[in-house]
Amino acid sequence: MIKTLTQLLKSPFAFSIPVIFSFILPVHAEITPNVNTIIEKMDRLYRSDTSYGYVEMMIETENWKRTLKMDIWSEGLEKTLIYIRSPRKDAGIATLRKKTEMWNYFPKINKVIKVPPSMMMGSWMGSDFTNDDIVKESSMVNDYHARLTMPDNAEPDYYYIELIPKKDIPIVWAKIMLVVRKHDYIPVEESFFDEKGREMRIMEFTDIKHFSGRDIPSVLIMRPLNKPGKKTVIRYRELNFDIQLKADTFSLRNLQKKR
Repeated sequence: MIKTLTQLLKSPFAFSIPVIFSFILPVHAEITPNVNTIIEKMDRLYRSDTSYGYVEMMIETENWKRTLKMDIWSEGLEKTLIYIRSPRKDAGIATLRKKTEMWNYFPKINKVIKVPPSMMMGSWMGSDFTNDDIVKESSMVNDYHARLTMPDNAEPDYYYIELIPKKDIPIVWAKIMLVVRKHDYIPVEESFFDEKGREMRIMEFTDIKHFSGRDIPSVLIMRPLNKPGKKTVIRYRELNFDIQLKADTFSLRNLQKKR
């Protein structure tokens, strides 16, 4: 005769209840990722050993709108060169960053101006992106303490990461909150907070496209929350990784070259 479950539980040789139910019920345990793995991907999301991108930046306020078109080259996390193609009045303006140093070239006055560290959080070309945002002088891995968190409005398909600047790092933001998709670590939102805990701006990542073997958000929308009606939209039209670059690509001489 087949014994009932009740009879089995009364047997001196019976398994414990938790063990029995471990055979009956499936276990779905979520593996918590290493937070550094996620933010390392963020640091290199639009970069590789080398990269080239063709980008459009639309700056919009309540009263006017303008669009910049530019080329961007990078090497690892330490070198960036940006060259503005249009509009005509801005064509030829270029930005170079090498490690912690940054320069701007203005063709109308034929002059290279070095950007001091105190200006890294200043607006780049009147946009809602800072000099640091554009050339990525700061690194999430190197400059922030990161931890996974769970806000009250958390959705199950996303990881929420709190980033706090490390001591003595000259960063204006007191905290950054990053939201990424669980299944591929692609970012969907990044919020920036001041020292009083106020959310000052928010960046959305949208329109995922396949570039050079990677799925990447091709549109970044930055909105300053204290300036209603203002936003800056970056659109990646082209993005190639691990390309051959000339040895002098990231030189001051090349910064001033016409293209």
